[in-house]
Formats: sequence, structure tokens, C-alpha cells
Amino acid sequence: MRLFLAGASFDPDTGGPAYSVPALGAALARRGIAVGLWSPDGSVTASSTVPAQPGLTPLTGTLAEALDQFGAPDLVHDNGIWLRHNHAIARIARKRSIPRVVSLRGMLEPWAVNHRRLKKRLAWLLYQGRDLATADLLHATAESEETNARALGLKGRFAVVANGVTLPDHAATDRTAPTPRGLHTALFLSRVHPKKGLPMLVRAWGRLRPQGWQLVLAGPDEDGHAAEVAALIAELGLSGEIHLLGSVYGAEKDALFQTADLFVLPTYSENFGIAVAEALAYEVPVLTTRGAPWELLVTHDCGWWVEPEEDAILAGLGAAIACPDAVRREMGHRGAAMVAERFDWGGIAMQFHAHYDALLAG
Repeated sequence: MRLFLAGASFDPDTGGPAYSVPALGAALARRGIAVGLWSPDGSVTASSTVPAQPGLTPLTGTLAEALDQFGAPDLVHDNGIWLRHNHAIARIARKRSIPRVVSLRGMLEPWAVNHRRLKKRLAWLLYQGRDLATADLLHATAESEETNARALGLKGRFAVVANGVTLPDHAATDRTAPTPRGLHTALFLSRVHPKKGLPMLVRAWGRLRPQGWQLVLAGPDEDGHAAEVAALIAELGLSGEIHLLGSVYGAEKDALFQTADLFVLPTYSENFGIAVAEALAYEVPVLTTRGAPWELLVTHDCGWWVEPEEDAILAGLGAAIACPDAVRREMGHRGAAMVAERFDWGGIAMQFHAHYDALLAG
């Protein structure tokens, strides 16, 4: 099988798909699929998120050039919607009669649809609705994402497959060592974007003011939102307790996970929430909202799952911080075991491979 796999960008600052799409490509290549990986910004040849994997071929140039360079694919798998290159992929796939899979990547979740709603409504009427209606297979990362997409009138064939997680090389087992500040750490590590709910978290932290704890906010700024968050931290007099770090990668990112006592994602909307899975893989219990499809935190007793509201986040923080260290560590162990069982890339690639085979056979 020859698969043309496309993403908007593989620059790590752009968020989860920059990591998950190349990781999927590499896992599929390990299964013997010839994968051509492309993005319109050319980041495939320069990004640290793209692994060197036999069978995974980085493609550059325009869409047509990349397809010609790769050779006729059996299947095109696009990731994301709304953008110009997504429409171009839909058109060229129809023109060349190539079956097309589209991963929605959270872009039809209610919060996302309502963000810049008028612009998206126009795009839907002009091209996006037709492009999704003519896709051969739509991919959602959770059943709730499929439900929300169907509520918009999509009637096509769906596959529900979770994102995978790149497991750490070794589990961080010692969480008793103090941080450089001698404090316990609650960590947020994701894009600093209005969707992530950081003002709710900052205000809840200011109301709780937990003794012996600090809140670390790490991740790339988007649309200048970091300045708004920094201003709120200063306004509430929390600069000594809340630290806004910016982007972190590699060993620095690993160190943040390894020294965290709690991971917090106060999001309004996620189709998956890969940061939650990453934190659990590092044995860190998680507090997130019902805007993310993580009921597993409750069913596997490895975190807290609350409404995306300030009062609920405050209550969740209070409960998590009140837990003895040993209890949080036990929750982290359970979370890591669950992630290793459910979200290893080998198993995720096997599921996609089966869906591809069924699509081509059908």
C-alpha cells in the first residue's frame, strides 16, 4: 500500500497534529506501508517532530509536485479542514480518483465551529461541506467527535481511532525530590490559546492560593494570548506563584513532566487532548475538563474530570492538591499503565491499517 499523508504543518509550535501525524506515518511505515509525508509549509524536512524511519518519505514542493515525486498513491489521508491546502487535496483526489480519508482533528467541535463562526460558515457553504461529504472516510479521535460532526449533517462513513502517544524512554518513578523552588508543581503544557481556558485556571489558582505549590504554564503563544494571561497573573498578584515559560522541547519538556506532581488542562474543547495522554505516560495524574473526552481519568482513577467552569476547576484543584503525595503517585502509575495499553502507536497504526484495507477493498 502507498499512502500520501498530509498535515498543515510539522512545526512543533503548531500543536498536537505536528507530533501525531508524523508519528502515525512512522508507525504505519513500520507495518510495511510506503508513506509519503507532506505539508504545505515545507516543515517536513526541518522539524524535530518528523522521525527518520525507513518507508517514511518526506515530500516537499507544491501538492502536485509532492504527489508526482511520491508516485501514484493508493490512498490520501489528510489531517484537518478549512485551509486552502485541504480544499486542494480534496479537488486533486477527486480529479485523480484517489480514495481520501480526512481526520477532523477537532475542527468541528462546537467551540471550534463557533470561533470565527461567520468565516467558517461561508467556507462551509463554498467548499468545506462538499469536501467532507465526498470524503471516502472521516476519522474522529473519540465518539463524541463523531457525534458532533454528524450533528452538522455529515452522513458519511466514520472511523473512531484515538491518537497515539510516544511513550517516554523510561518511566519517571521518583517524584519525591523537590523542585528547584522546593515546591510541588502543577503543570500546564500545551498551546497558549484562548481555547485552553487558562484565564479560568489562573483565577481559580488565585482563589485557592495553595501553600507549597507553584503553577507552571508552558507552551507556544498563539494570537498573543500569552500577554493576556501574563497581564491577568500580574493583576491578581500571582507572579510569585505562576510562571509562564513559553515553548519547551526535548530534555526541557521531559524535565517538566518528570518533576510535575499534577497536570492541568482547563480546556473548553479538545477532540482528544494529546497533552493529557503525554502527562499520564510520565506517571503524572491529570485534572482536565469535560471539554476533553477523558472519562478514562475517572474509570481508571488516574485524575479528575470536571466541567469547563472556574468553580469546577477550583474544586478539582482543591481535591487534587489535598491528596497525599503517595495517592497521586499511585494514580500516576495507573494512568501510565492505561496509556501504554491503549495508546501505543503500534496498536493505533494497526487500527488505521485495517480501516485503510477495508476502504480499498470496498
